[in-house]
Amino acid sequence: MTKPRPRLLALGLAAVLGTSAAWAQDTATKAPAQPPITEMTQHSGGTMPVEQQRVNFDHAELHFGFDIPKQTIDATARLTFTAREATDALVLDLDRNLTIGSIKLDGKAVAASAWSNPEGRLRIALPKPLAKGGKTTVEIQYGGKPHVAQRAPWDGGFVWTKTEDGQPWIATAVEGEGCDLFWPCIDQPMGKPDVVDTYITVPKNLAAPGNGVLVDIKDAGANHTYHWRAKHPTTYAISINIGPFDVLKADYKSRYGNSFPMQMWYLRGHEAQAKKLFAEFPRMIDFFEQQIGPYPFGDEKMGVVETPHLGMEHQTLNAYGNGYPRSEFDFDWLLQHEFAHEWFGNQVTNADWDDMWIHEGFGTYMQPLYGQYIYGDMPYFAMLQTERTMVKNAFPIVAGKSQFEHEVYDADHGPGNDIYYKGSLMLHTLRQMIGDEQFFDTVRRLVYGRPDPKPGNFKPHYATTRDYIDIVNKVTGKDLSWFFNVYLYEAALPKLDVKHEGNTLKLHWEVAKNKPFPMPIDVQVDNKIVTVPMTNGEGSIEAPAGALVIVDPRSKVLREMPHFKEFQDWKKEQMLKKMKDAKKS
Repeated sequence: MTKPRPRLLALGLAAVLGTSAAWAQDTATKAPAQPPITEMTQHSGGTMPVEQQRVNFDHAELHFGFDIPKQTIDATARLTFTAREATDALVLDLDRNLTIGSIKLDGKAVAASAWSNPEGRLRIALPKPLAKGGKTTVEIQYGGKPHVAQRAPWDGGFVWTKTEDGQPWIATAVEGEGCDLFWPCIDQPMGKPDVVDTYITVPKNLAAPGNGVLVDIKDAGANHTYHWRAKHPTTYAISINIGPFDVLKADYKSRYGNSFPMQMWYLRGHEAQAKKLFAEFPRMIDFFEQQIGPYPFGDEKMGVVETPHLGMEHQTLNAYGNGYPRSEFDFDWLLQHEFAHEWFGNQVTNADWDDMWIHEGFGTYMQPLYGQYIYGDMPYFAMLQTERTMVKNAFPIVAGKSQFEHEVYDADHGPGNDIYYKGSLMLHTLRQMIGDEQFFDTVRRLVYGRPDPKPGNFKPHYATTRDYIDIVNKVTGKDLSWFFNVYLYEAALPKLDVKHEGNTLKLHWEVAKNKPFPMPIDVQVDNKIVTVPMTNGEGSIEAPAGALVIVDPRSKVLREMPHFKEFQDWKKEQMLKKMKDAKKS
């Protein structure tokens, strides 16, 4: 079994301690005993096998049937590939606990001796090598009990539960362990199929909202089959959702001249709450379209489905299980965070898990930015202050090498929640340094691959950390690699040493490995604010004895500040004390 990891902005002490967030958010009933999944299936990403690099994933046609009382699936996957270079085998990922009944290649049965799946990596030998440019289709019939999540979404798999009135309510959330928990895929960030058609057959009293566009619903006796089609979906963003849903629908008219459907699939009986949440959609979309650019999937839909787990960024159908709370910031942070991933995660996708801050750092920065968009600076800085209390600084955000998902998200051994909070605060600092015009220009170029996105002139693509650094350097006309070398590639934050000598305030940046860090810093002396250039990491300013002196009065720069660590230590002590007292009682 996999260890639950901090995920989806696991709030509070979980982020500070860097421990499992299982106790921080009890999102689902514990799963019954089940066969363990292999280490290979537990892990998502890492170095892509050469056989997977040799093919383009053209199309996935996925058919799912369910025995809900037994919690089993009966599935068929037809997968089409084009060879980028000659290959003699297809290599896919599929949990070995799902029994494979048969495999066909281009309509012909594959002998059992020609394929193997000992550890969850399915290798199919081709009868003859596939030449560059050649196409092949593999059909895999499989089924059984898919892995059940212990606590989705931190621990991936199926969630089988029931509504208050006893009807089935089913969802998947598989970012951590990957798509191979329920369909044969390339479990890599760069393993996205060009098109996915999903067919979900369920009893007629239930609905099955899915990713992309609803092609049709076909009658199948006591059942009906939902057919959904999605283009370029992120592998972990393909999901199954089944329940007694009703749906709210409306069209959003974009500032870019197009319109697209908005959908909110909610449990029957939750209409009042769902309508309030649905009313947030237009304002939220308008924010993203104004600040970032066109909604990336305007030819499909903007969708949300109510789930028995907290949430996940499932492409065009974001999972939402936050309980419809009201907020002092006048928006639902979880809905806004997951929706941000349509831009940062689904439109631009990290090339490797090591680049995951691109998803989470930008995705997290969108909440304070949205607060500023609605009501100005007060909510913006209030949210940034909370984020600052969560920064751990134990590991660099970027390791500079290919990573597995768990190596990034496990805060005991990797950056964990720092890819969220530290990434967000770093972006705040970058924005203050280069200004709004250049900052949002860099964001658009990262997201769309161009500075002038319009509906129809872009498509989903991949990006690396290096790509964004190059974009920033190009837009600003400066080499700002020093900025990212410290904030992304070092664990420790830069520390500003401040000394008052006579009438002079001397400032000096202390940085890990003595890396260059010419970060300008504002200093307020009485009623005047002066920007100190900090050439070579040093600077000074006249500050008469007794004058009011405030360093960085507008909170522009992310830096080490001891009181945050003292606060984290105190919070840790308080929580451990409460846990100890609870055990005694």
